[in-house]
Amino acid sequence: MGDYFKTDIGQLEQFLTNLERCVDELSEARSALDHVRADQIGTTRLDEACDKFQDEWKYGTDKTKEMVHSIKDGVKSNKKGYEEVEEALAKVLKQIAAKSTSGGAGGGK
Repeated sequence: MGDYFKTDIGQLEQFLTNLERCVDELSEARSALDHVRADQIGTTRLDEACDKFQDEWKYGTDKTKEMVHSIKDGVKSNKKGYEEVEEALAKVLKQIAAKSTSGGAGGGK
């Protein structure tokens, strides 16, 4: 019966990993564009677009990092809570099973 109440802790871990990777990749993209100039790309318009991206996403990246950090903390807390509930539930279900196989409630003495 306890198998029906399981939370996929591995999925929560994967979610945390994906959040971290997204922020890292955004930071890497910004960093890579930071070193590219118009004479390397070819057009003034593209250079302006890269500069605009840098300006707008510097703030966005910082805010995204803050939000991801908060989300990670919440998910970690929820994960810990799920683990504690699963352990407690498994313990209670084992106790119920042990009582039901040893003669039931109050019927032994």
